[in-house]
Formats: sequence, structure tokens, C-alpha cells
Amino acid sequence: MTGEGKSRSGLRGRLDGPVLTVWAKHDRDSDGWLPLWRHMEDSAAVAGLLWDSWLPASVRRLIASALPGGEQDARQLAVWLAGVHDIGKATPAFACQVDQLADHMREQGLQMRSARAIGPDRRIAPHGLAGQALLGEWLKERHGWTVKQTGQFTVVVGGHHGVPPEHGHITALHKHGHLMRTPGPSRAVWRRVQDELLDACADEYGVRDRLGEWRSVKLPQPVQVLLTALVIVADWVASNADLFPYFPQDVVRSSEERVAAAWRGLDLPAPWCPDEPAGDAQELFASRFDLPPGAKVRPVQEAAVELARAMAAPGLMVIEAPMGEGKTEAALAVAEIFAARSGAGGVFFALPTMATGNAMFPRLLDWLERLPAAEDARYSVLLAHSKAALNEDFADLMRESGHRIVAIDADAPEEPQWRPSHTTRSAPAELVAHAWLRGRKKAMLSSFVAGTVDQLLFAGLKSRHLAMRHLAVAGKVVVIDEAHAYDTYMSVYLDRVLSWLGAYRVPVVVLSATLPAGRRRELVEAYAGGSAEAAQSAAEFGAVSKAGAYPLLTAVTPGGEPVLRSPGASARGTDVILERIDDDLDVLVDRLATELDGGGCTLVVRNTVKRVLETAQALRARFGDEHVTVAHSCFIDIDRVAKDADLLKRFGPPGKAEGRPAGPHIVVASQVAEQSLDVDFDLLVTDLCPVDLLLQRMGRLHRHQREGQHERPEGLRRARCLVTGVDWTGDVPAPVRGSVAVYGAYALLRSAAALLPHFEKGPSRPVRLPDDISPLVQTAYADAPAGPESWAPAMADALERYERHRADQAERAAVFRLEEAGRDGRPLFGWVAAGVGDADDTRTGRAQVRDSRESLEVVVVQQRADGSLTTVPWLAQDRHGNRLAGLELPQDQPPPPRTARAAASCGLRLPIQFSYADVMDRAIEELEELYVPAWQVKDSHWLSGQLILPLDEDCQTRLAGFSLRYSKSDGLEVSSA
Repeated sequence: MTGEGKSRSGLRGRLDGPVLTVWAKHDRDSDGWLPLWRHMEDSAAVAGLLWDSWLPASVRRLIASALPGGEQDARQLAVWLAGVHDIGKATPAFACQVDQLADHMREQGLQMRSARAIGPDRRIAPHGLAGQALLGEWLKERHGWTVKQTGQFTVVVGGHHGVPPEHGHITALHKHGHLMRTPGPSRAVWRRVQDELLDACADEYGVRDRLGEWRSVKLPQPVQVLLTALVIVADWVASNADLFPYFPQDVVRSSEERVAAAWRGLDLPAPWCPDEPAGDAQELFASRFDLPPGAKVRPVQEAAVELARAMAAPGLMVIEAPMGEGKTEAALAVAEIFAARSGAGGVFFALPTMATGNAMFPRLLDWLERLPAAEDARYSVLLAHSKAALNEDFADLMRESGHRIVAIDADAPEEPQWRPSHTTRSAPAELVAHAWLRGRKKAMLSSFVAGTVDQLLFAGLKSRHLAMRHLAVAGKVVVIDEAHAYDTYMSVYLDRVLSWLGAYRVPVVVLSATLPAGRRRELVEAYAGGSAEAAQSAAEFGAVSKAGAYPLLTAVTPGGEPVLRSPGASARGTDVILERIDDDLDVLVDRLATELDGGGCTLVVRNTVKRVLETAQALRARFGDEHVTVAHSCFIDIDRVAKDADLLKRFGPPGKAEGRPAGPHIVVASQVAEQSLDVDFDLLVTDLCPVDLLLQRMGRLHRHQREGQHERPEGLRRARCLVTGVDWTGDVPAPVRGSVAVYGAYALLRSAAALLPHFEKGPSRPVRLPDDISPLVQTAYADAPAGPESWAPAMADALERYERHRADQAERAAVFRLEEAGRDGRPLFGWVAAGVGDADDTRTGRAQVRDSRESLEVVVVQQRADGSLTTVPWLAQDRHGNRLAGLELPQDQPPPPRTARAAASCGLRLPIQFSYADVMDRAIEELEELYVPAWQVKDSHWLSGQLILPLDEDCQTRLAGFSLRYSKSDGLEVSSA
């Protein structure tokens, strides 16, 4: 029993005797198996193909830069490490697990105790750690390496299951030598087999003559991470029995034929390899974006393109420009230039929320379809957040990747594969959601990704398979949108991730309309690394925090010094008159009745959902239901998407929107209206909030010219913003409790202080957009005192609480934060020690990188009086005309896929009342009363594991002591029962 193939070439041709019986894989169902030599050869071959055809050039170059022989050395090293990664399976601790295979080994002199006899000690020698030890021993004894020299290479073997070993694990293994080789006469046979495999790999993969020179190499930790990730990918592919069948099921064929067939079956898209675009910025933008006739590139866009081309090497670029200035398009243009110059093989566009990710995804697809591409080019594309499968654009791509490949992850179940009917799509380059690149540990390896910033922040969190997340970003250009939107807790992770991105030389583009100067410097310093600490660089980095120009471009290369550019603003601008009004619903209703007497569209932004609903109720009593629209975060997913689409349809830019209300209309919204919605209103009413967010809200006011504003009602042709949510009557403004709970008193008082001159002087001192954006933001976030002297005691008290809160956030975030890259040559031992285990885009995962309570998510269905379940009754037809409303949800079997997907699209994140531990526990206990066993199966992936919230036929229910009511118009309303 040796598992021989068609010929004895390759690794097999170098082996004979007992080594051929050592096994690596076994299938209990079929009793098929795979000898270790075969899996080693498969893994090495896959690593070579991944290097040649899949790994972005930027990653190959970084690894090559650490080795004396450049890219040839780098490829040989990667292939060799993939070949030897499972050498730890040639040990009694591993081989004893399958009795019949162990017996064959015993017959060849490889004696071992049974798994039961070895007992729990077997856990001391997991095969990755055992392999690390065996390879280190071989390098020392056979090639004269020292212990310090071996670790930086052998840790790749030790960490190929997602967690590099810790020093304590290594020490414990050394005390249990019987787990590596059975004592007695058999010990020499085990030693000979292990050395024979390592010798054969060294010869077969051409590294024996390189080991002497590599002995003096000091591998940077980023290179160790990338090599580990590459070996993991090669192992996962080579472990896929669909691609690499086990014996005896496999047909008789050569190793080359076996690998070639598997690679054809895998069919991974190659990385993006763009040429640097020719022509000036105007030509570039005209060819990549759907510009209106006669549109001219804006100054900030032109300057960004010029700076990207002028930088000594691609690096970090921070683009600060007003809302509506085309920062997204500028970022994509810069990303194309950076990718061409750096060898990056894709783009990751990180956004603050799922809603902004959904809005960005079709824009990313449109850009991709306009990129120059070879006739047969294919790009792998991903929408990266927990509800991505419900996005229609992404669902279309998944339909188009017709073939199924079962993904292999020995340590955790993969997400199930979805196989809807095939549809067609035409594009210059085919865009695919590749079947193998699905699942929570591999999906980010797709070339083009739009998703929540959490996916980026996870790269700074000590977690299992962190190397895979690093490989995913190391080969891309990373774009971080709305950089001002991340609090101290998230910023702790973001800064650490930026330091690693700088170490990987990953090009990064950061976008913001309202970035505090101090935060700008922190971002630039984090990416630049050690150069920021050098005395000679202090002045240059100091200039970053002192720059007051706006728009502003800041650029730095890894280890370099920052460069600043101040492009002119476009001619577009708006003067916004500010006014304080009392926080009284009667006052607001009367004021809007006066303002909208001649018609017009008003946006009212509240800081809490409770205030949104209270305000909407009061306004409807005066204006009527048809004149008031509600938008906030407590809608089921499908209704939330429909709300955004409706707002864009009615209040979007001229020429694209249709059905803009002629009479008065009021949209009452929470923070969901703050960003990434291109909507335009005649009047803005807003609760006081931090000044950067207030400016974002102002970006929805008179956003577009409407026939020189003549389309607007006469009384609303000057942009005005009414600020409420505050008791303005006292010596110090007193924001309402809900606002303080969301933002903190200090940020609100600083905002009020920055805006005070505009409040006091009214029409004679409007907020001039964009000119006043940077001055207001820098004033609000500066360390200097702000506001009248009479505010000083309240401001000092608020500052003390704010600083305690920030310190607490930073301290808690640091617990699981990854360390900075260590010195070159230092092994990754303990790299993710004391980590969080698996990190993913679940309610628990998101809570690890956001300072928020763990939230409860449910799927909302309707329960009839007879106990039967249906999808909710108001769902519209899907884009193919299929009915989704009121579909029966059988409880004795999984619902049909379309029905199950319709139900899953009604996901709802319950509000903060349900995030407190005692309430959450009670709610989960009550929700689990509706547990449907028939839905908890592999074929029911839409509903398996979901908490089901049943509403009665009046769309009401009770949960954990609260009364819940849902409506399509107002979303979820929660009150005490």
C-alpha cells in the first residue's frame, strides 16, 4: 500500500521503502486515503502555480526583496515550504489516528502506540508544531543552521493551520520526544523516514544549494506572514478531494496530469495587471466614469492624479475635499495608477457601514467594466459584509459562477455554496464571484472588494488565520472612505493596520470631507513607520497637523517624509445660514408649516430613532401621512434598501431623480442620511451633533443647482440649516440626553462653540461651503479652549469625561490588537497569542473592532393565528417578477430557496435596548421558542442558525418585556410592555 501513480518521477522517484506508507489524508466515508509524499507534491505544485498565475506582483516582489536570489529564490522558497508543510504528519502522534493506515506503517517498521494509548498527550504535538520542530532539527543537524536562524523559516510550517506556535508550546513538545519518534528500535526508522522526505523535497524543489546562502537571511515579519498565507492557500487547494482525488479513487496518471487537471478545475482568475493609464486627468476620467456631457475634471481630482504619478513610489494619499467633489472617482483613478506602479492585483474599498458598502458596489462594478482589459480577462469580485448574499448585484455575480467547487477548511465549516440559475452578463472583463473564493476565511482574497471597514480592521486583531487576511490586503490598493467616521476604539485598530500596510508597501487612499488635523497626522505617521520618529522628520510631520488648506492632499511613502498639495476648490459652493431653534415639537411643526407654505422638501435629522418617530408622528398630524417619510436603521434589510432607493429616486440629482414632490414633503431621518446618499433638500433641520457630522448633513442641503435655484420655492432659495436638539436658553447649551448618549457632551459643546459666530451673526455670517469646512473642523477638534468663558466649567467637566472615555477605549482596544511588525529575522512565534480565536463579520466579530455592545439580529416573519409562518405581507416582487410577500414557510422541511431567501432578506438588528446582557439573554431564550429543526440543515443555509422573530397579523409582538410594532412606513417601534 504505497499509493503509487503512473510513474516514479518527481518526489515519488526519490523515495522508497517505509516512507511510502506514511499517510496524510483519509476519508472515513469512502476509506480513500492519500500518502504524505503525494500531498507534499500536490501542495508544492499548487504553490508554484499560485506564485506564477495568481499571486499579485507586489506580493512576489516583497518576498523576493528579502532573499539574495530575488524572485527565483522567493519562488523556490515558497514551493519548498509548501512541500514540507505537513512533514509533522510523519510522526506517531499523527499517524496513530487511523488504525488500518497505522497498521500498514507498523508492518514497515514504523511502530507506534494507538491513539487511545497515547491519550491527551497527542495534543502536545499537533502536526504543524511537530513539522516546525522536525524541519528546524533537519536544518540544524544537516545544514549547520543555528536555532535563531531556523525559526523565521520553520514558523511557516508551524503556523499553517492559522496560529503560529508560542514558545511554551515549543518547549512542551521538546519534553515529549516520544510523540515525534517512537522510542526503541523503531526510532531510527522514524528518523530515516522524516529525513528522507525532507531530503527529497530539498532536492526536488532545488533548495539544497540555496540553504547555505539563506542561512544569513533575516526574513522580515511581513514576509513570514505572506509565506505562511501562501502555504495555507496551497494546502487548502491541495486538500480539496474534488480537485485532488484520494487513492484508490484517483485514475492512474502522472503527477503533472493530476496537477494540470486540478488547476483547470480550480480555474482561479488571475490578478489584475493594469498598465499605467496614459493621458491627462481629463482623458482618464472621461474613459473611466460616466461623466455628463461637457463635464470637466475637478481640481482635486486632477491634483490627485498628478500627485499619484509624481510620488517616488506608491504610498499613502489622504484626500480631503468637500462633499460632492468626486473623491470616490479620484480614489479609483489613483488606485489604478498606484496598482500599475506597485504591482497590486486588486482594490479593497472600505466603507463605514453595510449601507454605504451596498451603495459603492455597483459603482465599483461600473468602473471595472470600463477598465481596459484583455479579451479573456476575468476579475474576481466580492461584496464583503454579512448581508452580501442579499445584494442583487452580488447575487447576479454568484449566479454567473456556474461551477461548484467544495472548499476545504479542516478547522471550521465553510459557508455553504449557493447555486442559483445561470444568467448572462457582458463586460470587457468578465466579473465573477468565484466559487472557491467564498467562505469567511478566503473571500477577501478576491481581487476587487467593496465592504465594511470591519474587514480591514480585522487585519489588526489577533485572531486565527490572520495571515490570510494580511495576504488579502497585501496584494491590493486599499481605499478607506469616510475616515472621519471612526472613533478612538476603531482608530486604535486602523492605525495598527496602517502600520502593517506600510510594512507591506500597500498603496492606500484615505478619503474624508472633514478630517481633524491631528487625526490626519496620526494616519500619516502610522503608515510611514519609523521615519515619523526621526528628529529630522519632526518638522515635516508637524506640518501635516498644521496644514490649514482645503481641499488638501497629503502623501507619504513607507519610511518617507510627507508631501502636501493644496489644489484649488471647484467653483461650486453654498452659503448656509445657521439658526438655533427650540427643541419643542410644536415649535418645529409650526416653523415648518410656515417654511413650506409654498412647497419644498425638508430633511429633518435626529440623533436617535426614538426622536425620529416622535417627530414624524407630530409632523403627520399637521401635514398628513403622504407628506412625511421616515428613514432610520431599524428597518428590515429589504425595506432599508428600498428606503434608500426611494430617497434617491425622489430627491436625487436633477436628470436622474424622478417624482420629486411638488408640494411640501418632509423626510425625518436618523444618521442614515448623513453619508453616501446623493440627495438634495431645500431646507435642513438637524439635532446638534459633532461639527464634522453636521457638515456632512449640510452636504444634503442645496447639493445640486436646480435651474439656478429657480426650481426651488422662493422662500427656500437660500440654504438654511435650523439646529435643534438643545436647550439654548441657559448660560451653556444643554443637548438632549439622547444626543449626549450617542456623541458625548464634549464633542457637542465643542461643535456648538465652533458654530457660535455663525449662530450669532446669522445671515451676515453664513457657513461658506467648502471654505469653512476645514476651519470649523479644526476649531472643534483643537486642544485650545473654545466657547465663551461662561462655558469653561461645563467644558472642563465634559473634557474630563471625554478623556476618560477615550483612554478606556484605547485600553480595551489594545487588549487584542496585533503588535507592530518586529525586527527582521524575528520569528512569528506567539504572533496571535491571547487572541480572540476566529474573527468574522458576525455580531460578535463586529463587536471586537467597534466599541459597541453586541447586538441581536433576527429574521422577521409573520405568524398566523393557526401558528403557520409566512414571509411578511408587504414585500414587493423581485427583479424577475416573482412574488415574495406572504409565502408559506413550511416547518417540517427547509423552505424552497426563493422563499428562504425572501425570508432572510427581512433581517433586522434589534435596537440598543436588547444589547444589555440580561435583556439579551431573556430575548434569546424567548426567540428560541420558535426553533425549527427542519431549517437547521446544510440545505437551509439562508435560515439555519437564525433567530426568528414572529409578528402577529397586526405586525406586533412582545419580547423580553418590550412591545414591538413594525410597519413598512416607520420600521420598528419599541415601547415598554
